[in-house]
Amino acid sequence: MPLYEVAILEKPTKNAADNGESERLVLGPQTVIARDEHSAAVVAARSVKVDGVDPMRMQVLVRPFA
Repeated sequence: MPLYEVAILEKPTKNAADNGESERLVLGPQTVIARDEHSAAVVAARSVKVDGVDPMRMQVLVRPFA
């Protein structure tokens, strides 16, 4: 199976973005062995326990390991 790098960002709320806040790195980059990019995202998201993060504001970034 291929190797992927995965990072998870938390986007700020609209009000926070208007006040100058930027994205926050929640996880990453972490290497993951998975069948495809979607599986790598799921494996990484399940491997870390993140408290206080709104899942609707999370962005999962996946790229093949180079």
